[in-house]
Amino acid sequence: MSAPLHEWNLAPKEARALQTELSKRLELTDRLAPITHIAGVDIGFEEGGEITRAAVVVLKWDPATAPDLSVVEQVVHREPTRMPYIPGLLSFREIPAALGAFAKLSVMPELVMVDGQGIAHPRRLGVAAHLGLWLDLPTIGIAKSRLYGQHAEVGEQRGDWVPLYAGKETLGAVLRSRTKVKPVYVSPGHRITLETSMAWVMRCLGRTKLPEPTRLADRLASRRDQRK
Repeated sequence: MSAPLHEWNLAPKEARALQTELSKRLELTDRLAPITHIAGVDIGFEEGGEITRAAVVVLKWDPATAPDLSVVEQVVHREPTRMPYIPGLLSFREIPAALGAFAKLSVMPELVMVDGQGIAHPRRLGVAAHLGLWLDLPTIGIAKSRLYGQHAEVGEQRGDWVPLYAGKETLGAVLRSRTKVKPVYVSPGHRITLETSMAWVMRCLGRTKLPEPTRLADRLASRRDQRK
C-alpha cells in the first residue's frame, strides 16, 4: 500500500476541492502487472449507518477456468463511519474501511474491481478511482446505477454497450452484462483504460449481471453471506 494521500477529517468543501486535485493524479493508461489475483470490493453499513462494513474478496485468476474463479481470501473490516452520506463524496465515507480491509489481506491482488464509480463522477474521482490512488493499484468501477454522464439506449443482448460521456469526454461504458437485465456502469479508476476495463469485466462475468469479484464482495458487504 502506498503512503497516505491525505487526512480524512475534512469539511465537504475541502473534500470536493481535494477530489479535483487528486483526479489530476489518475493514470488512465494500462499499467498492469501480470494478473494472478483479482479483488472485489463492496461497502455496506450497520447500526443505521454508524458502522461501515467493508468486504474484500480475492480470487485466483486462471483463464482456463474463468469465470469460475476460486476464492483465495475474504476479509470484512468494520469501523465507525467517518462522514455522513453526502452526494458526490461517497469515497470519503467508504474508503477508510476499505483500506482497513486491504490491510488485513495476506494476498494482494494485481487488479481491483469496486462496486462503485471510477472516473464517471462529477469531479472524476469516484470510489474506485480514489481507492486506486490509495492502493497504487489498477482499479475498475462497476456501478449498478448512473451517477453522472449521459448515454444512448443500450442493446438488450449480453455484451452490448454504449459510451457514457460528458460533453466530448468519454467517462465509461454502459454495459448489458446479462441479456434483458438492467445494465451496469463501467468506468476506469486508476492505471487502466476503459477498453481494458471492459475486457476484464467481460472475462469475469458468470451467470449474474455482476462480475464475480464484485458479486462475491456484495454478498459479504450486504451480509447475505453470514459466515463473516
